[in-house]
Amino acid sequence: MSSNVSEDLAESLREAARTAIGDELRSLTYFTEDAVEQVYLRDDLEADADLVGFADVERLGFHSQAGYRDTELGDYEFTIRVFENGYLVRVIAGDSGVFATTDTMARDRFEDVAGALEAILADA
Repeated sequence: MSSNVSEDLAESLREAARTAIGDELRSLTYFTEDAVEQVYLRDDLEADADLVGFADVERLGFHSQAGYRDTELGDYEFTIRVFENGYLVRVIAGDSGVFATTDTMARDRFEDVAGALEAILADA
């Protein structure tokens, strides 16, 4: 699979991600319903990730966004996936999306909320 992402768009995405995430940014991938292109990969990483597999999972966001419309929570903004060694953050706008992978970063708030909710569910 390839993508039609322009170099200007790719550069803008890279700059925004590097500014927001800094050195913890591992990779940045642009995707649509039928295309995927990695637009950034940190120098110390190998280009052997299954981009198509990751993109297939993240494409589900195109369809699931509809389920979040008009909720009391407000508009859907982004998705964070937590892994043992880092995060994946996905953003979708219109018919395209981007996901960034990062190293482990401070996540105290996420851990506190997840732990509290898990404890409640375990007691239910």
